[in-house]
Amino acid sequence: MLLDRFSLKGRVAVVTGAGRGIGAACAVAMAEAGADVVLAARTKEQLDAVAATVQELGPRALVVPCDVSDTSNLSGLVEQTIGELGRIDIVVNNAGGSMPQPFLDTSERAFEGAFHFNVTTAFTLTQLAVPHMLEVGGGSVVNISSAMGRLTDRGFVAYGTAKGALAHMTRLLAMDLAPKIRVNAIAVGSVATSALEIVLTNDAIREEMVAKTPLKRLGDPTDISLAALYLASDAGSYITGKVLEVDGGIEYPNLALKLPDL
Repeated sequence: MLLDRFSLKGRVAVVTGAGRGIGAACAVAMAEAGADVVLAARTKEQLDAVAATVQELGPRALVVPCDVSDTSNLSGLVEQTIGELGRIDIVVNNAGGSMPQPFLDTSERAFEGAFHFNVTTAFTLTQLAVPHMLEVGGGSVVNISSAMGRLTDRGFVAYGTAKGALAHMTRLLAMDLAPKIRVNAIAVGSVATSALEIVLTNDAIREEMVAKTPLKRLGDPTDISLAALYLASDAGSYITGKVLEVDGGIEYPNLALKLPDL
């Protein structure tokens, strides 16, 4: 059966930023496909809620509260995963983000911080997980990038540069780790999560974003989790080094910051 190729039974998936939004949706999708899931994020209460959903579906859920931006925590995350679940098959590098700012207001520290949070954390966790993935014959890495990694607009120099780097790191890692480990990314468009809450509460802004999206709606975290499941499972076994655009069809930003000329 073709649908059997989406099954993740017997596998273990590590998901960062798993307490809410896209990370939580990815964790639940992996669990619904049969994988045991490791949930990493800073807020234990959020992780516990996601873990309860995972366990209702049947698989095991391991909650590891940690700040993944402190990369010294990542070795402990991997060690705890191996100690309690015995293997790693899938890594979803979802943690990331950065607030938009005008260029002249973006400090060197903020610029480097965006790169560290979005790129270095994914690099480090992947590097720590790969030896364990090789022990079980291979696996899949899914990096959560952004449409702003390829689009242009004012105010996104730190975030867009970081997500663009994450997308290209995906391509390079795919070459380093082929043929046993596949590495792909998802370029996410505007998804209705708490990260966009500050703007989505404004009906006029929401309506403008919807109008500028060819599919005439904002994304849902499930849209991204389904793509992650495809890339992580055997259904996507002939895909590596690719950036899957799940963005409603946008070819230009649908959230204009309307920053003035200098």
